Parts: sequence; C-alpha cells; structure tokens
Amino acid sequence: MNAEPPPSAPGVLTGRSALLADLRSEIDRGPAVVVITGEEGVGKTRLVRELLRRTGSPGAATLVARCQESDAPFPFAPLIEALSPFGPLPPDLPPVTGALRGLLPDLADRLPPAPPPLGEPHAEHHRVLRALHALTAALGEAVLVVEDLQWADEATRAFLRRLVSDPPPRLGLVLTARSHTVPHTDAEGSDGLPFPLRTPAHVTLVERHLAPLSAAETGALAAGLLGVRAVPEDFADRLHRWTGGLPYVVEEVLRGRPALAEFRTDATGEPEPPLPASVRRAVVERLRRLPPTARQVVAAAAVLGDPAPVELLVAVAGLDEMGTRRALATALREGVVRAARGSYAFPHELARRAAYEAVAEPERPVLHLRAARALARHTSPFPLAGMAEHYRRAGRRTQAARCREAAADRAAGNGDAGTATAHYLDALRDGPSSVARDRIALKLARVALNARPGPQVPAALRQVLDQHSLGPGPSGEIRLLLGLLLRNQSGSGLEALEEIARAVPDLLVVSTGQAARALAITAIPSLKGWPVCEHRRLLAEAERLLPEVEEEDLRSAVLANRATALALMGDPSAWDAVADLPVTITGEAAARVHANLAGAATSLGHPERARAFQARAWQAVRTNHAPYLEAFVETTDVVTAFTSGRWKGLLSRAERAEEQYGNVPDFHAEALLVCGLLRLHTKGQTDVARRLLDRAVRATALDTGVVLTAAAAAVARVHLAAGRPPQAVRAAEEALHHIRRTGAWVWASAIAPPAVEALIRDSRPGEAHHLVAELAEGIADRDAPAAGAALLTCRALLTATDGAPAGSGSSDALYVAAADAWTRLERPYDVAYVQEARGLHLLASGDPGGRTVLHEAIAAYQDIDGVWDVLRCQRELREHGQIAVRRPGALGYGDHLSPRERAVARLASRGLSNREIARELVLSHRTVEHHVARALRKLGVSSRTEIGSQLGR
Repeated sequence: MNAEPPPSAPGVLTGRSALLADLRSEIDRGPAVVVITGEEGVGKTRLVRELLRRTGSPGAATLVARCQESDAPFPFAPLIEALSPFGPLPPDLPPVTGALRGLLPDLADRLPPAPPPLGEPHAEHHRVLRALHALTAALGEAVLVVEDLQWADEATRAFLRRLVSDPPPRLGLVLTARSHTVPHTDAEGSDGLPFPLRTPAHVTLVERHLAPLSAAETGALAAGLLGVRAVPEDFADRLHRWTGGLPYVVEEVLRGRPALAEFRTDATGEPEPPLPASVRRAVVERLRRLPPTARQVVAAAAVLGDPAPVELLVAVAGLDEMGTRRALATALREGVVRAARGSYAFPHELARRAAYEAVAEPERPVLHLRAARALARHTSPFPLAGMAEHYRRAGRRTQAARCREAAADRAAGNGDAGTATAHYLDALRDGPSSVARDRIALKLARVALNARPGPQVPAALRQVLDQHSLGPGPSGEIRLLLGLLLRNQSGSGLEALEEIARAVPDLLVVSTGQAARALAITAIPSLKGWPVCEHRRLLAEAERLLPEVEEEDLRSAVLANRATALALMGDPSAWDAVADLPVTITGEAAARVHANLAGAATSLGHPERARAFQARAWQAVRTNHAPYLEAFVETTDVVTAFTSGRWKGLLSRAERAEEQYGNVPDFHAEALLVCGLLRLHTKGQTDVARRLLDRAVRATALDTGVVLTAAAAAVARVHLAAGRPPQAVRAAEEALHHIRRTGAWVWASAIAPPAVEALIRDSRPGEAHHLVAELAEGIADRDAPAAGAALLTCRALLTATDGAPAGSGSSDALYVAAADAWTRLERPYDVAYVQEARGLHLLASGDPGGRTVLHEAIAAYQDIDGVWDVLRCQRELREHGQIAVRRPGALGYGDHLSPRERAVARLASRGLSNREIARELVLSHRTVEHHVARALRKLGVSSRTEIGSQLGR
C-alpha cells in the first residue's frame, strides 16, 4: 500500500513535539543523516512533512523521493522523480554530471555535455553514482528525503550507501523505512534498512524509531480530529485498543464522524467501530503477500483473538510446530502480527477484525472448534468465557452454555458479581436445555442482586418464569429475587413489592425460611409503597414464622430485614432488634444491613448510630467486590454528609456518584438530590438545582424517606425566597400526600417546617395548625428525633399566628428548643434555619434583637458554605432596614471585587457559563465557581442576572 496517509489534526503533531524539535536541531547542523523507522500508519510521512516545513533557510533546496513497491523496479526511479521537476540548476556544474543527461532528460539542457561512453556497464554505473553525488553536492544547502527505503531498487540503494559514507557538507539526508521493531542499523539486511549506516565521524547520525501513540496521546489526537477540547478517558482507551495508537488508523476511524457520537455495539453490548475500508485493504494486501501456511497461522491468530503462544497456533492452524514457526516468521516480517512475551497478536483490534473477515465463512466454525479444544488442552486455568465464545461460533451451543455457566460460577465464587451476572445472562442466550436453563436462571437471580445489571436481567428471569417449568421452590426464590431486583435497581417500586408477595405461596410449599425472608423484605416501608400499617402486618407475619426457620442464613436475613424495617418505622424496639442480630452476619449481608441501618439512623436523627453503622458497612464492602453494595454505601454516605453539613468537596463526590450509578434508580436519585441541594445552597443556581431535584424525584423507585421530602422542601424554599407562597405550598403537596397516604410521619422532618412556613405566609393558618397536629400525632409513639425537632420548629413558626409577641417567653423558648434539638442531631443547616426564622420573627415585630439573631444565622450558613442562604438573609436584613455585614473578601480588596473577580463577574453577567468563562480566562472550572460565588456575595445579589446592574456602581 503506497497511498500517503492523510495529514493529522492541524497544529503540532500529537506526541511528537519533542522528537520534532530534536530532529530539527540536528538536521540544521549538517552534514546530517536522519533515519526514521516505524510501522505503516505510524506517521513517518506526516513527521517528515512537518520537519521540512520547519527546517532550513528559505533558499535551501528540498528534494523528496518516494520508493515504490514493484516486482521490476526501474533503476534510480525515486531519484529521477525527485530531481526531474527541479528548478534552475547551479552554474558551473562538474563535468561528470553530464553523465545524467540520459537519466534526467528533463534537465538535459541544463547539464554539461555528456561524457564519452566507457563501454563497460560497471564503469558506466559507477560514473552515474559519482555524477549524482556531484549534483547533490552542487545544490549547496539542501535536504534530500527518501521515503519507504525498504522498497528502494538496487541502484538507489547503491547511491544512498555512497551518500551516507561521504555526504556533502551542507546536505541533510532524511531516510524513512517501514520497520515494526527498532532496527539494528549496524548490519546489512536489518529490518527496513537495506544497507548498514556507516557515516564518517564528522557527520551527525540520528536514528529514531517512531512508536505508536500512547492511550493518552491517542485521546489528544482524537480530540483534535473531532474539534473538542478533550475526549473521555474510557473513549481514548477504547480507541487506542482498536487502533494500536497508529495515527493513520485513528484518523480513518474518526473520519467524518460527529464529535463523540456513539459507536454501534457488538453482540456483547461493547462499542465497536466500523472497519475502515482503507485499513481492510492494507491488511488484505499484506495477507496476499503471505504464503498459504502463513495465511493459515494468521487465520488461527484472528480466530483466537487474544495474544496466542505457538502451541495454540499450532493446534488451531493444523500445522506442525516448525511449519508454524516459519509461517510466523514470515507474518512478522510483513508486519501482519507482532511478538510480545512469547505470544503473537495483531498490531491492533481492527487489524484482527480485517484478518478475521478474510477467513472464508465455512472455515470459521472449524477454526473456532479447534480453538475451544486447544484452550482446554493448553491453558490453565481454563479461559472459560473465551472457550464459550468459540463453542458458540462453532455452533456448539450446549457446550457454550456449559462453559458460560462455569465461568459465571467461578466469578461468583471470587466475589465478582458483575462479571458473574454477565456470564449467566450469556449462558441463557446460548440456548441451554430446559434443566440447565432453570438452574442458570436461579444462579443469575441470586448473584445479580449484588451487581448493577441493566433491564436485561429482569427480562431474562421473567422469560424463564413464563416457561412454567420450575418447581415451586425455584419459582418462588426467583420471584423473590426478581422482586428485589425491581425494588433496588429498576425503579419499579410497587411492582417489586407485588412480585415478592406473589413469591410467598410458592416459598411456603418448600421453605418456611424463604417465605419468612420474603415477608420481612416486603415489611420494609417506603414513601411510594403501601401504608406503614400494612408493612407492620407483613412484619408480624414474618415474625410468626421465625421460630420455624432452621437455616442460619435465612434466619439472619429475616432478622436483618426486621431490624431495618423497625428502624425505618421509628419503632422504639428497633435498636433492641439491632442488638439481637447474629454475629454470623458478615460480608455482603453485613454491608447491606448496616448501610440500611445507617440510612435509617440518618433520616430519623441518630447521628452517632449512623456513623457506627456506616463504618461497619464500609468495612464489609472493602472486603467484598459487590458493585451494587459499593454504590449503596457510597450514596448513603453522601446523603449523610449533606445532612450533617459536611459540604466541602461534596459536590464533586455527588456528581461522580450521579454519573456512576445511573442504572440503580434509588442510588441515582439520592446522588441527584445531593447535587441539586448543593447547587442551590452553595452556588445559588436555582434553575439548575430545580432541574436536578426534579430528576431525582422522577428517578426514585421507593424512597425510604429521603428524596421526595428533601427535594420538595428545597423547591418550596426557592419559592418562599422569591416571594411565591402559593407555589411553595403546591411544591410541598406531593411529598405530604405520600406521607399522609403511608402514615410515614417519621420521615417528615425535611418537609414539615417549610410547608408550615408556606401555609402561614399564604394566609392559611388553619391548615398549618392541622399539619402540625398531624405530625405530632404521627410521631407520638415513634423514636424519631429529627421529626421531633421538626415538630418543635413548626410550633415555633406557628407562634406568628397565635398572637404571641415576639421575644415572649413561649415564643423564644420554642425557637431555642428547636435550635437545641437540631444541634444535638448535628444538623447545622436546620440550626441556621431556625435562627433565621427567629430573627425574622423578631424583626417583623419591631424587636431590634432580631438583627443580632439574623447575623448569627448568617454566620452559621457561612460555616457550611451556604452562599444562597447567606444572600437571602442579607436581603432580608436590607428589607427590614438593616445593613448586612459581609465577611471580608480577598486580602487587599476587602469588600471590593478583585481584578480577577471583576473579570469573571463581567463574563457571567453576559450569560457565559462557568465552563465558558474558564475557557475564556484560562482558569479551572472550580476556580471560576469560587470567583462567581465571591462576586455574588460582595455585590449583595442572589443571581447572575443581577450582576450587570451592580458592576457599574
């Protein structure tokens, strides 16, 4: 293949800047010989182009000769091509150059007269070599490039050998050659170089082997080609695997492609790029040059896919060992395969695909069957997943399913739930017998619970259940586990509970323990589930069966779910139930129950218990590789950190969780919730926050008292801050509806205070009093300190409707009691909220002490970086005729904007996003966020749209 690769992305060559600078400095010294080797598509031509563009003075001559592959090459063909179009020749050329008249007819009229014939071919050839050397020297300062030296004819080689041994003083000679490894340039016949490089001592000799790009460099090249700042790291890694880091192949894959458009996926769901026709042609062209035995070995390597040792290639190709080794040597010389640590593989995945497609369709099943059997004979431990794929492609579906199942069993035994789930799913797709299908489905249901599978798992399990071939035991267990999957991971809350309930009759037939476990699971309450009284009834049913449960693991599971259910209900006996948990609960079960208990303790207001449970959950997760449980513990931790006011650095952590856990609805919803709350409180980005909170509400499946209430409370506060009490009331209604429907008042701690405030400000005091009475009744016999603190807060807010004067004993006592309660629960935001409400109540009644209290609230908000809340309080002070005291700005600027803050503020006022500002001012995104927040605070405004009006003051 002699077509020139297209130029790379504009600008500096990706990954070659240092090399380019090095070569430029060397070639400018002259005389110099530069040798650049590398495999096809690595960018030799592009590098030389850039080198010529940057090298030499304007008057220097540049000659480019390209050697062509040919069965009958014409002598000196590349030199004739380079010299023929040359412009005016120097005057007074040496007479010997007249010997070139026949070789260079286009220059004959500018050359000296032809010397008389010598009559002896060898002498004539020698004179032509001398003439070419003399002509090159006469050009003065010049750069001669000879590309693809591996295809040079004998005459061209002889000339270059002479030129290397005695280069003209002002010549820079650049030679490129195709070489798959670093060549040995001290011996004739080295890879890619047809003669040894033996230069005089005064000549600069530079030899560089151009290696493929790294994964990071491949990503940088892709970003340039796609016109984006950067590509995701996983995209760069995949692109590097597909292309081997060869720039030409990268360019062909991305040619005409929209920026970061998704590639189609293969049968396994992995992204798979199209095979460029140019890459296919290049591989096929190389294959055609191979003898039949070498093509057999290459076909075997293509079928095997992974790097393969000689013994595997022998078995799959059907050759003897010596024949295979000779064939490999030929394939290596042609660059079709590479050697690495005793194995042989293709330069990149696309080359392997091209070689595989070149294998005749009828031959592929035979080779795949050989590959499966060879892997069984020659590898240990068996690569079961690879063997399964070979059996599948060989049409042996039963063996394929058997290997997939064994691979899944191995992964499950190693604690890798995600891999095991994928293998069990593939085994079901392989079409096993009915007996094997039912067995695999049960294993899949058991292991998927600790993975993070997509919708394929519930669909596969339902398909098996629809066959009605299962006995009551397996059927009941699969239904139970399917319900858990739907509950935990698919967003189908009520459907999940109903599926688990349907499992109970089947389970009772074969296992009291399994039935009790199912009942205990359905006993766990949620805001989108059944009324709490129904969950209590189901828990009582599970407790009734508990004495009959003999299996230790099932008994432990029932006790764990019982403790979780009681804790979430705020039942005072919950902590005794926790104390009664057997010490045999370890590993994944321990992580699950302690994460559940940590979440319940956080929600209900038991911070010390929450910390202890969370620490045990992390300890259990770190000893088990269970992606679902890792996500569970991490999102629980993120919610706890927000609740306890540990907001520093939390946004980036929550955003990572949101990105990673998108396929687990409740975890995704909790991450979205915290992202939205932090965007509101620490950034003042109300629109962004409301979008995130809305997504959180739509994503949550069941919600054990976290997402619906906190999201509604935040939106209600946004409306209250904007002076829209009716909208605030409406924002709270859905969450209150779920609380009233389920009776889960213990989870009302977040929504009750802003809902009461909204009703009061909307002139609906009667409804506010009724809501507070409902809350009091709902938590009367519950152990829910957070709901109790919320009740105190609501009663304090109601004093504004009772006619009690501000600062009176009853009013102040309620506010102080509420603040003290929130302080004990380690909820700094709620403490600040109570102080803010108290300060406003005092100011509204004309009590100047309200100013001091409101400043205390501002300080409390500032301590947790509550920028939006600080700005709201400052505005409230101004509305009451008070002057807000702001914390000083950066050293040297006080309350005034620094030059950098002013530049950021000016761009923000024009509507630029933080990322656009970061690009404009060459700052990090995080730095811009800090500058915007400080500018808002110093200017005393609450949104970016108000910045412009304040900048000129």
